[in-house]
Amino acid sequence: MKKPIVSDSKPVLAGPTVAVVPGVSLELAQDRARRISRLGYNLIFTIPASKAESIAASETVTFHLTDAGQPVQLDFKEQADHLKSLTINGKTTAIDFREEHLVLPAASLKTGLNQVEIDFIAGNQSLNRNDDFLYTLLVPDRARTVFPVFDQPNLKASFKLILDVPTDWEAQANAPLDSTQLVLDGVLPGSNIYFFAPSDTISTYLFSFAAGKFTRISRSMAGREMQFLHRETDQDKLKLSLDPVFQIHADALKFLEQYTGIPYPFRKFDFVALPDFQYGGMEHVGAIDYKASTLFLDEGATQDQKIARSNLISHETAHMWFGDLVTMQWFNDVWMKEVFANFMADKITQIAVANSNYDLKFVIDHYPAAYGVDRTTGANPIRQDLENLKDAGSLYGNIIYHKAPIMMRQLERLMGEEPFRQGLQEYLKKYAFSNATWPDLIQILDARTPADLQAWNQVWVNQPGRPIFDYSLQTANGKITALQLTQQAEDKSDRLWPQLFEVLLVYPSGRVKELTVNMNQRQVLLPEAVGEAVPAFILFNSTGLGYGVFPIDKQLTTSLAKLQNPVARATAYVNFYENMLNGRAVAPRQLLEVYRQVLPKEKEELNIKLLTGQATDIFWRLLKPEERLALAPALEKELWQVMQQNPAPNSKKLLFKAYQSVALTKEAQTQLYTIWNKQQAPTGIKLTEDDYTALALALAVRDYPAATPILPTQLTRIQNPDRQKRMQFLMPALAPDVATRDAFFASLKDEKNREKEAWVVSALGYLHHPLRAATSEKYLPQSLALLEEIQQTGDIFFPYSWLQATLGSYQTPTAARTVREFLAAHPQYNPKLRAKLLQAADDVFRAEKLVM
Repeated sequence: MKKPIVSDSKPVLAGPTVAVVPGVSLELAQDRARRISRLGYNLIFTIPASKAESIAASETVTFHLTDAGQPVQLDFKEQADHLKSLTINGKTTAIDFREEHLVLPAASLKTGLNQVEIDFIAGNQSLNRNDDFLYTLLVPDRARTVFPVFDQPNLKASFKLILDVPTDWEAQANAPLDSTQLVLDGVLPGSNIYFFAPSDTISTYLFSFAAGKFTRISRSMAGREMQFLHRETDQDKLKLSLDPVFQIHADALKFLEQYTGIPYPFRKFDFVALPDFQYGGMEHVGAIDYKASTLFLDEGATQDQKIARSNLISHETAHMWFGDLVTMQWFNDVWMKEVFANFMADKITQIAVANSNYDLKFVIDHYPAAYGVDRTTGANPIRQDLENLKDAGSLYGNIIYHKAPIMMRQLERLMGEEPFRQGLQEYLKKYAFSNATWPDLIQILDARTPADLQAWNQVWVNQPGRPIFDYSLQTANGKITALQLTQQAEDKSDRLWPQLFEVLLVYPSGRVKELTVNMNQRQVLLPEAVGEAVPAFILFNSTGLGYGVFPIDKQLTTSLAKLQNPVARATAYVNFYENMLNGRAVAPRQLLEVYRQVLPKEKEELNIKLLTGQATDIFWRLLKPEERLALAPALEKELWQVMQQNPAPNSKKLLFKAYQSVALTKEAQTQLYTIWNKQQAPTGIKLTEDDYTALALALAVRDYPAATPILPTQLTRIQNPDRQKRMQFLMPALAPDVATRDAFFASLKDEKNREKEAWVVSALGYLHHPLRAATSEKYLPQSLALLEEIQQTGDIFFPYSWLQATLGSYQTPTAARTVREFLAAHPQYNPKLRAKLLQAADDVFRAEKLVM
């Protein structure tokens, strides 16, 4: 197979006519980047009030062509009957539509300026149409599902948009409303026309608009006007959330302007909150989209939720510089924009949120998620090959979002903070409003450090996996005579991950000695340790900056409480969990016992979140059903007692959620039912409508025999219409009778029933809950058979989310065999989808070995 060619500069490819094939091939993208420039789109969409009606549209595409001797392909992933008329350079032209492309004949084109006019019916796939609102989501190559377009990141363009919408709809887009015609009466009765000014020059995946029944809020923050569209109806959430949402945006903008040395580079800065948005957020220039539930918090919000909101807002704001101002040449470098967005978000939240504990949040957010992929046989490198944009969605995942920030922090530490920052500033200024590759950036950074970044880059960025560390400690007369660390690639290859991390010598008195390890060889001696007193135990990777499976000192299992630093405790919990999954040092039941001893002593909220998450994972995924039933009475009582004794409301709520998760006894379930039925939370805990909804769902999946139907009653308690619809969607997946659940699963085969992807993922989680595994395992073959279709019709995170929600709770050999048989039956399966399946199935394979 031909490897994609990615150079340090704009790709150039001369040659014969490019083949017309589905998607956007690298060959096509390179040819168009060579021939096309000065690109602009004028778009008009007429949006009816009913989502069942088609959206009539027209566009004018202008571009400069350097070589008119060959046809030009516009991308349009729709049916041929959606194209109504075509005019090229003033002349009506026959429509040549094939393989997802509108082919413009060479005879109609000319060297220099060309103008193409098209009347069409807009494609619905990425318009996310609801009864009274819609929004575009076009990353990575979904612009072509809505209108004919040159859909590749290095053909940036200005978009001039006109939206004709129902009279009671608001609208927002990349550009401000035209200063002379804000909103006029529509051409059709009962509609308004929004005329937007030409946008900044942006990539096609960043083109965006949202329209519908929204509330608009405008505020001036530090001299900048910001407009916010939302559909939230909970007045308490609005009162508590609006100020911080606007303030976090302002703080993030201020930080990024100072860090980059570049003022905010675009014409406006607005955002919209969308119910059940597919992602946390999307960085559209001038019109950021967010998942509403992440922005709107209430009195019961935990510190972790507040930090997550700050991180999300900071992440999307950072994209304005990293991704929007400077964009990747090709989507094989999509990770670049994501790594810097996460990297900057961590830095911003450290300043913007009180008590955010940057280092602790970094460990808890990034390491478990990165290890969750990198430990699997489907692990992918940070930078991946890509031959066609139709496969670009499969590049996304936890390696991009979580391993890459770890890698970048190692790089910053290797170079030093200021040289690293100066290199980023040079990169942003050099490639502003243009495109760049990872080699472009590495070249800039390499000039600012004596380290060999090319070699460093090869293992960290271009290859998957992680190292496993071991150690040897030699002592004499109560003193250390030698401390040696070794690393070995988890896949037994000869690769080495050069990195810096710390080890902590902990003494019975509580005294500690921290040593820095420069792990640039397979074996490294720590001369600083020689002569030190023999410690009670050693904690490896104590500051949480190293990457890999670190060894567990046997004494650590009884000494965790002696670690005073919450970051050290967090990294110890992560080390324990990874060693347990690798079958090293501790078994699942043993680790659960360690956590039961530690949990009453742990006071740090973020660590309680980590501990309860790992403990409930072990409980549901790595214990046999009979073990769970035997353990449940004691574990429930312990969690309830720890919850009552913990003085912090946020920590109490996390512990209550863990109690809710493991509740198996009739006594515990009755207690949960009483709380739900009376709407009376345990003392010191604030439960909201969303919490009571989650509680109702937890009771339903347990088939709790209530006199009053739980889910229908909860539906009447929900006030927001968007959340009511979500509840109605979930109810069949939680039905007590198998036939209703079977019918619900069968309905997911229809693409229309998968439109609300967040709802589908939630429903699958309940459908495949361990308590329903006996009746739901039969869905696995059909679920796997749908995967390719889901990749083609769903958004970028949906295939993996579908797999995780489907496979995540199974521990039986038959479930593992189903996955293996599927893979064996499809030897030519899409390699990126195969990798996603192996990633999602890893827990099933490990459970098969560990649950004995």
